[in-house]
Amino acid sequence: MADIRAFRDEVERWAAGGGGEAARELAGRSGVRTALLLEGLSDLAAVEALAAGQGRDLAAEGVCALSMGGAMSVARYAALLGPPGLGLRLVGLCDVGEEGFYARGLRRAGVADPSVFVCAADLEDELIRALGTEGVEEAVRAEGDLRAWQTFLHQPAQHARPRQQQLRRFLGTKKGRKIRYGRLLTEALTPERVPAPLKDLLAAV
Repeated sequence: MADIRAFRDEVERWAAGGGGEAARELAGRSGVRTALLLEGLSDLAAVEALAAGQGRDLAAEGVCALSMGGAMSVARYAALLGPPGLGLRLVGLCDVGEEGFYARGLRRAGVADPSVFVCAADLEDELIRALGTEGVEEAVRAEGDLRAWQTFLHQPAQHARPRQQQLRRFLGTKKGRKIRYGRLLTEALTPERVPAPLKDLLAAV
């Protein structure tokens, strides 16, 4: 696990313009064979929570999940980790609005048959629909965010929105909230209610 974390850190440095020697060395040492290209940290939190809930050790399986800091980075990460770089198998999870970035980035990197799983809007929307609005509100109460949620609902801009959209917006109003709830909402799901893109992503590796 420590080597996978170090590998992830080195890939981020490499993607930011640093050298790739340390990432290459750690890839060999850790036995990583597959990289999961995720848009952000909330996606990473959900993927790690689901893997843990399934009793899987992704690091031991040679799988490294990476948060790229946005879909526009996928071409850079694919070039470093895919056929032009480390030669890892690449698997992706993205929002429907970012599917084009993934398709172009992976094609440019020479990935012949990309495995990319697409969320209907985004992963938060998928999780809210899977758990149901009442289930998400219960998680909000359990986390001690009820007062913040009630204050949010009193904002005029929220009055005409359906509860699903209100919850989705609420999760993005405070730094770190999407990450925390990405994990919490995933942990709250029974296996049969896990959103298809998230379930299929892990089934593919």
